[in-house]
Amino acid sequence: MKTHRIAAVPGDGIGPDVIGAGLEVLSALAGRDGGFALDVETLPWGSGYYRAHGRMMPTDGLDTLKRFDAIYFGSAGSPEVPDHITLWGLRLAICQGFDQYANVRPARLLPGIASPLAGVGPNRLDWVIVRENTEGEYSGAGGRVHRGLPEEVAAEVSVFTRTGVTRIQRFAFELARTRPRKLLTLVTKSNAQRHGMVLWDEVFEDVSGDYPDIKTDKILVDAMTARMVLQPESIDTVVATNLHADILSDLAAALSGGMGLAPTANLNPPGDHPSMFEPIHGSAFDLVGKGIANPIGAFWTAALMLEHLGEGGAADRLMTALGRVTAAGETLPPDLGGRATTREVTGAVIAAIQASND
Repeated sequence: MKTHRIAAVPGDGIGPDVIGAGLEVLSALAGRDGGFALDVETLPWGSGYYRAHGRMMPTDGLDTLKRFDAIYFGSAGSPEVPDHITLWGLRLAICQGFDQYANVRPARLLPGIASPLAGVGPNRLDWVIVRENTEGEYSGAGGRVHRGLPEEVAAEVSVFTRTGVTRIQRFAFELARTRPRKLLTLVTKSNAQRHGMVLWDEVFEDVSGDYPDIKTDKILVDAMTARMVLQPESIDTVVATNLHADILSDLAAALSGGMGLAPTANLNPPGDHPSMFEPIHGSAFDLVGKGIANPIGAFWTAALMLEHLGEGGAADRLMTALGRVTAAGETLPPDLGGRATTREVTGAVIAAIQASND
């Protein structure tokens, strides 16, 4: 039996609720399948740690995480701590420190879940958005001078390297090759951003020559938002910059049923460092203490983690169980129109796992 070492970082807000629920589901899967085990260590990093220590995680946090096969991450963010501190002190520190350059965000309609787009069913909305995850608009380059004075200047510099752009586009082509439609869309803003975005266009043209089996198209980011709403069936796999894909993936989550459903994988494709898996919804402090946070995004994220760890059968079992629960419609959280608590949704998914015969 193979044992996978998992670092659980619940983080802030509803992070502990949904990661705790996810760990219960993972435990049920390990017990049901019997082919693998999970050795989980929970690390209490986040805004609470910051208030006590002045840091979001210990100075040797990355060294601690290196010992694990994967990281199961909840959220980072608190009304009491500035957002740039929580983001750069924890999530981005891990993504950049471990070169998790491929952020993968699937979006599709789960059984029984309706899109806010009228008449859109599963056959019209099934996407994967690939986001460059370590440079671009979130590189951290820039600065501020003459602080507090009328002439204060703030410069935010987007850094695009040919190496970074090439590797994420190749990753996206390889992913598109595994999907039935073999279609990849490049999203940029190269009409107005004439340096970095033009580099993205040029690299895409070069790389596409190595993938003659993949159909390609490209579109400006503003036009892409309209296309996602008006022509969802025209989209399959998407590759975009750190900022653009961040925004588009939130829209994708909303169009596929809500933020509480959406998963994310932050991958280090070479496997030199552990990859990190997180639901997309953030800390959602308005739901803290109410027991009604939607754990489905954390469950789907757990399935991505299992697949990454080589436990494809368990990942499929989890997604099948999720689909049975959402299709039945009897145990849905409030953001999906139901009345079920986090605990009740978790129990329903575990029951579906245990009852499955496949």
